[in-house]
Amino acid sequence: MLAICCLSLLIVSLDNTVLNVALPSMQHELGASISGMQWTIDAYTLVLASLLMLAGSTADRLGRRRIFLVGLVVFSVGSLLCSLAPGLGWLVAFRMVQAVGGSMLNPVAMSIITNTFTEPGERARAIGVWGGVVGISMAAGPVIGGLLVQSVGWRSVFWINVPIGALALFLTLRYVPESRAPRPRRVDPVGQLLVIALLGSLTYAIIEAPDEGGASAEILVFVLVALISLATLIGYERRRREPLIDLRFFHSAPFSGATVIAVCAFAALGGFLFMNTLYLQNVRGLSALSAGLYMLPMAGMTGLCAPLSGRLVGSRGPRIPLLLAGTFMGASGVLFAAFEAQKTTALLFTGYVLFGIGFGLVNAPITNTAVSGMPRAQAGVAAAVASTSRQVGQSLGVAVIGAVLAGGARASAGTGAFLAVGRPAWWIIAGCGAAILLLGALTTGPWARATARTTAALFEEERRDGHAAAKA
Repeated sequence: MLAICCLSLLIVSLDNTVLNVALPSMQHELGASISGMQWTIDAYTLVLASLLMLAGSTADRLGRRRIFLVGLVVFSVGSLLCSLAPGLGWLVAFRMVQAVGGSMLNPVAMSIITNTFTEPGERARAIGVWGGVVGISMAAGPVIGGLLVQSVGWRSVFWINVPIGALALFLTLRYVPESRAPRPRRVDPVGQLLVIALLGSLTYAIIEAPDEGGASAEILVFVLVALISLATLIGYERRRREPLIDLRFFHSAPFSGATVIAVCAFAALGGFLFMNTLYLQNVRGLSALSAGLYMLPMAGMTGLCAPLSGRLVGSRGPRIPLLLAGTFMGASGVLFAAFEAQKTTALLFTGYVLFGIGFGLVNAPITNTAVSGMPRAQAGVAAAVASTSRQVGQSLGVAVIGAVLAGGARASAGTGAFLAVGRPAWWIIAGCGAAILLLGALTTGPWARATARTTAALFEEERRDGHAAAKA
C-alpha cells in the first residue's frame, strides 16, 4: 500500500521537476515571456493548492480509494492533453486539468498511510520513505526531462505520467481497500471559493506586477481582492461548525510551525529550480540533458537525506532535522547571493549539495508534525493543509523569484547581468532557510508540544460529545 501511495507522489513530483528542465524549450517554441513560463508552473500549483483540502474531505466522505482512482485517471488524461496543447493558453488550461487530478492524490494517499501505519515510529519511517520519493523524482526528473526534450521535444515530458498513472491505477484496483472517515466533514463551498480567490488574486498580482507596474490599478485591484478574501475567509471559517480550514488546528504550535515551514521550504525550492533552469540553459548555454545532469548533486542529496530524516524523526523527533534543514538551505542561498557560486563549477555544485541536503531533511518533519497528535479521522484534512502549504509555497516562490528576474533584466542578458539581477532572489532563498531554522527551534520545544496536546484534547472532547449526542 505504501508503494502504491508513493507512485501517486512520484507522478506529481516528477511532473514538476521534468517540466522545469523543459521550460526554455517551451519558451522558445511558444514565444512565451518569463511570466508565461511562470504560469505554466503556477496554474498547476494554484489549482492544486486550492482543491487539496476539498479533495481530502471528499475522500473521507465518499471513500479514499474511489477518489484516489478518479484522481489518477484525471491526472493522466490531463497529462496527455498537455502534450497536445497548440499554444501557451491551452497548455496553461490543460495544466489546470492535471492539477484537478493531482489534488485527489497526495492528501488521500497520506490519509491512507496515516490510517495504515498507526504506531508513531513506524509512521514516521513510512513518511520518510514517502519523502524519499520526492528525492527520487528530483534525481530522475531533470535527467529524464533532459533526455526527452533533447531527443523528442518538450511535449514528451508529459507522456511519462501516463504509464505510471496506469500502473498505479491497476495496483490500486487490486490491492487498496476502501476506507472512509467515521464522521466525514461537510463540504464548504463558500470557503473553497474564498481560498481560490485569495490564492489566484495574490499570485496574479505578484507575477504580473513587473509588466503592469506595481502601482497600476489592475495590480492594486487584485491585491485588494486578496486582502478581502483573506479577511472574509478567517471570519467565515470561525463561525462555521465544520469549516474547510479548521482554525483550531493552528492552536498547535508544531502544526502552525510545520505549515509556515512548508511554505518557506517549497518557496525556496520553486525559486531555486526556476532560477537554475534558466541560468544553466539560457546563460551557460547547456542543453536540457546537460542542465539536468548538472542538478544531480542537489537531487541525489535530497534522495539520500529524505529517508534518513524519516528515521531521525521517528527516533529523535522533528527538531534536529528542521534545524539542520534551515542551516543547509540558508547556507546555500548565502553561497549564491554573497559569493556568486555560479562563477565556478565547484562552488555551483557545493551550493547544489547544500540545498539538496537541507531540502531532503525538511520534508519528513513537516508531514509527520502535521498529522501527529491529530485524531486519525482528521488525518486527511490535516495532511491536506500541509500539502496545500507546500503548493502555496512553490507558487509564491516561482511568482516572487520570477518577478524579481523579470523586474530587473531578462535571464538571457548574460552572466554578469543575470548574477546582478538574481542576487536579491538568492537572498530571499537564504531568508527562507533562516525562517526554517528559527521556526524549527521555536515550534519543537516543551511549550510547543504542550500546545499540541491541548489541541488534540479539543478534538477528543468534541468526538466524545458527538458520540454522547448520537446515543441520546
